[in-house]
Amino acid sequence: MEVGYRYFDTAPLYGYGAAERALGRGLQDCDARVAVSTKVGRLVDEDAPRPEGDMFAGDSGAMTWDFSADGVRRSLDASLQRLGRSYVDIVFIHDPDAHARQALEEAYPALERLRDEGLIGAIGVGMNESGLLTRFVTDTDIDTVLIAGRYTLLDQSADQALFSAAMARGVHVIAAGVYNSGILAAVETNPHFDYAVAPAEIVDRARRLQAVCNSFGVPLAAAAVQFVVRHPGVGTVLLGARSGAEAAENWSHAYTVVPDDLWAALDGIINEADDVD
Repeated sequence: MEVGYRYFDTAPLYGYGAAERALGRGLQDCDARVAVSTKVGRLVDEDAPRPEGDMFAGDSGAMTWDFSADGVRRSLDASLQRLGRSYVDIVFIHDPDAHARQALEEAYPALERLRDEGLIGAIGVGMNESGLLTRFVTDTDIDTVLIAGRYTLLDQSADQALFSAAMARGVHVIAAGVYNSGILAAVETNPHFDYAVAPAEIVDRARRLQAVCNSFGVPLAAAAVQFVVRHPGVGTVLLGARSGAEAAENWSHAYTVVPDDLWAALDGIINEADDVD
């Protein structure tokens, strides 16, 4: 808030309720107008034993997939309670990859009714893969899509069909995961790509990107953010942070002035992303 953020995205899955509660506490005495988004598609049990190998912080919590109309309402009711809010600006259908039919036939209509009733501001779908997102854009009246990790310096696969469809339908695109799980923010100290340890060829490409950025005096992380900002189809860039200091650093990356010559110098390496599966 101090550096300028006015949009905050969360989900029941993040910490199994902990992230929503933390955000609710953080915004409790906020006088500024802020936008908040959360997600549906998973019902969380905050007290259940944590699944082995789980990636989220905390000592307990588990989830159950549920894209039914009833599940959507139960999930949103619980989120509003954790957030301490009576309204959220955007509700995303969260990762419906293996549940496309139920998400389209039950979750989306349930959110459409909630939008019509004025209980939510907008409907979105958030995923890591662009194919089903494109279907939602063309087959429903969603307001926004959140695509994570698929439009970056290392992977531009979302720019093949999703962006053009969204631009044609006037659907707002939120690009997330622009650091590809960390490697584009810290090649040497956090070489993770797509939620796992980065393969050697990805690390090599990231290091080459960084070397070019260094020659222009631009942090690789700033180039990673600004590359996404430049796309005419992207309306919002969503940046994750582990601390207030990282959030402030992200803000500076978003407003770093990047010379045009840098993009030409990076072009050959960026285009190698066409080969990413």
